[in-house]
Amino acid sequence: MTQADDATPTPSTGVATSMISMKSVNKHFGALHVLQDIDLEVPRGQVVIVLGPSGSGKSTLCRTINRLEPIDSGVIAVDGKVLPAEGKALAALRADVGMVFQSFNLFAHKTILENVMLAPMKVRKKSTADAKATARQLLERVGIANQADKYPAQLSGGQQQRVAIARALAMNPKVMLFDEPTSALDPEMVNEVLDVMTSLAKEGMTMLVVTHEMGFARKAGDRVLFMADGQIVEDSEPGTFFSAPESERARDFLGKILSH
Repeated sequence: MTQADDATPTPSTGVATSMISMKSVNKHFGALHVLQDIDLEVPRGQVVIVLGPSGSGKSTLCRTINRLEPIDSGVIAVDGKVLPAEGKALAALRADVGMVFQSFNLFAHKTILENVMLAPMKVRKKSTADAKATARQLLERVGIANQADKYPAQLSGGQQQRVAIARALAMNPKVMLFDEPTSALDPEMVNEVLDVMTSLAKEGMTMLVVTHEMGFARKAGDRVLFMADGQIVEDSEPGTFFSAPESERARDFLGKILSH
């Protein structure tokens, strides 16, 4: 598909387009082959949980979907549009993909409300009034409307991560990517973030979540991908994966995680 093709919407053929599509995706860091011929289709509205040991390629997989990590070969598409390598078309496509990281990456010198308003005004060209109204609704939705005028340093880690989710949602994304969103949080704050994510899942948001939270994976996931050594080793429903994993690698992984 050329850039010109990319700019024009394709006529509807009645075939449902995957919200995320990865075909033969490869990525190296030097001699390390971190993603090996990844093929993945994520339908609209599906919640995909990515599990696996450290260094298996989970975060890299997540970060290639909006080209935070460039790929060496293969094709990635979001909602039927192939990701261009750079330029305005990439920026436009990135705006459709919300991302929440381990670190909250909030602007320390802006209030919570301003943090959520910023991207819709800069990227979507929303008016201040519109952006403010949407930001207030989203802070309400993630349960911290009463913190709107505070600065990030005045909030707990769990509250800051909920701001980060609200900020991603403010762009009205088609897809939400979560890269270990609770791993930097104190244990008592984890559930408040997972509760927001669970409600998003119930509302039909397409989500790809890299996490170690097995309870969330069982409850909110439609599908579990288990990665090891840069490959998707298993792809199954949570019930099947947790009760009867097929591979030795997955059994070993679950044995270590679930025994604690």
